Amino acid sequence: MNVKISRPLVECDHLWIAYQQSKSIEIREQLVQHYLGLVRLVAGRLAIGLPQHVDKDDLISNGFFGLLEAIERFDPARGIKFETYAVARIRGSILDAIRAQDWVPVTLRQKAKQYEQAVARLEHKLGRSASDPEIASALNITLSELNGLLHQLNAATVIPLEEFAKSEPVSNQQLNPSHNVETEEVKHTLTKAIEKLSEKERLVITLYYYEGLTLKEISLILKLSEARISQLHTKAVFRLRGSLSRIKSSLI
Repeated sequence: MNVKISRPLVECDHLWIAYQQSKSIEIREQLVQHYLGLVRLVAGRLAIGLPQHVDKDDLISNGFFGLLEAIERFDPARGIKFETYAVARIRGSILDAIRAQDWVPVTLRQKAKQYEQAVARLEHKLGRSASDPEIASALNITLSELNGLLHQLNAATVIPLEEFAKSEPVSNQQLNPSHNVETEEVKHTLTKAIEKLSEKERLVITLYYYEGLTLKEISLILKLSEARISQLHTKAVFRLRGSLSRIKSSLI
């Protein structure tokens, strides 16, 4: 995820140096104010895929605790940008709160799993992306029912790949050879899976996860409705999940 902030990073250097030396509450508050925009940015992007009854202010509040934790635990000596480290903590804090609320019904979780497994089996057999009619046939439902299912599943893709590939960086000391092999295998599998997506699905994934655009911004670029972009995102996500789930099960 690319994070853009309006203020130059250099103006915070002296604050980090001072905070590392003193752990002053006053300096910490200045750091919080400086990086508060990250919380709003992450919460805003997550809110797009959530039901309307989920309060964005609640997401921001939960993300705020992630920012505090990031400031407390951040070590500049590791050579990692604070923004990169903080975004992972903020996202994690919000996700933990969402999971605790368990707003996704069990029935929807079951439907999501069935859809994911059906697409994975079908595309593994075909060696390419499956068409909507093929997926509908595999699920023994009509195209209209498939579209309705995809609309329901939009809520299940809030952070779709987070379970398979964590974005938080780790130090070299924490890595071991087996971890490196697994990470590279996951990256290779994900790259291959993305290559098999349709052109529009691949573009949505690239703009959303690599360029950091919102679904609304992508809809304006591609001149498609936000609902259509959301559907393309959902379909792509479950295709990638299916590919990653196979390698994940082999690594457990």
